[in-house]
Amino acid sequence: MLANYVGLFLILAEKDNSANNKTMTETTMQVAQGQFHVQRFPVEKGNKLRAWDAADEYLLNDVAAKLALFEHPRVLLINDSFGALAVALHAVQPCSVSDSFISQQASVANLALNALPVDAVQLFNSLQLPTGEFDFILIKVPKTLAYLEDILIRLQSVLKPDTQLIVAGMVKNLPASVWQTVARLVGRTVPSKAVKKARLIYAKPDNQRTVPTANLYPVIYQLENTDYQICNHANVFSHKNLDIGTRFFLQHLPQDNKYQQVVDLGCGNGIVGLIFAANNPNAQLHFIDESFMAVASAKQNFEHAFKGRKAIFTDADALTDFAPDCIDLVLCNPPFHQQTAIGDHIAMRMFNQAKNVLRTGGELWVIGNRHLGYQASLKKYFSSIELVASNAKFIIVKATV
Repeated sequence: MLANYVGLFLILAEKDNSANNKTMTETTMQVAQGQFHVQRFPVEKGNKLRAWDAADEYLLNDVAAKLALFEHPRVLLINDSFGALAVALHAVQPCSVSDSFISQQASVANLALNALPVDAVQLFNSLQLPTGEFDFILIKVPKTLAYLEDILIRLQSVLKPDTQLIVAGMVKNLPASVWQTVARLVGRTVPSKAVKKARLIYAKPDNQRTVPTANLYPVIYQLENTDYQICNHANVFSHKNLDIGTRFFLQHLPQDNKYQQVVDLGCGNGIVGLIFAANNPNAQLHFIDESFMAVASAKQNFEHAFKGRKAIFTDADALTDFAPDCIDLVLCNPPFHQQTAIGDHIAMRMFNQAKNVLRTGGELWVIGNRHLGYQASLKKYFSSIELVASNAKFIIVKATV
């Protein structure tokens, strides 16, 4: 599947490059390590967002001279959004940890786009950290503070007394809580000057720091009005309790034997699919998310709730790998951001893919904030749109093929 995925990426990237004069998408990154072509993924026509930001540039330019002092530096990358760091630092053969399936595939595809060996970088998902000590740990600050805390707790064993840990981010994404978390779990922090609204936080391990004896994650709580124990890994949305949007969705889920093949798309911790499965015992559930932690949470929650019942759990780029006309129902609470970028392009992609995989008469049920205007958006893809329920904040829409 990886080879096919990379091939598709390169085809789309070539098409996107040919249209660059019209879209003005910037794909050439110039840093101390050299000039590289880096694409944001999924490649979307008209998407003008870059695959890197000023914080990536700042970090790469800052670390170049430091790496040169080592003959064979051992480097660990955390949360490299689309492989910009991996591509630029390929010569030191870094390890790269990400919670994003899309980001991992983008790293591989961008290495190939630059004619670099794809095995120059060792990829690890967020639940499988590499072993051994590192000279440098380079972190792009994640959107979720809990994820940063969880990663730093689990990285304690790879820290040497002289490990150089650098957290990079745009100033707006570096609140005091980030600094405090790094200081508590690593050591005293020293900030850089802000450059192009980006900043670096330097830290070295403090031998006197208090190393947690146990991790706070995953968080486990009992789902309200049920006997289900819910496990949420650190990077799962609303990891401490049931969010109000999902609560509203659960109150209006369909129940009918006609739904045999059902997808919980962007499943998060899998609560929507779990409750649907409880009310529709003959349905085959597919849980899909691009977050490794989300899929792991959904799997644990489903298997704990239903001993012996089978379901399919997949880390994936939405419905990319599904055949046409194979699904009866898609349940979706789409994200309106990718990394720290806000927009509806991921939701639109999910809607289009759902149309393609649904059988004739198949349904897509979507919940979203009222202001997102999903009813109008869905009309681009589906012949029938029906408002199922609404309140002051959310709407639930059924779209039928």
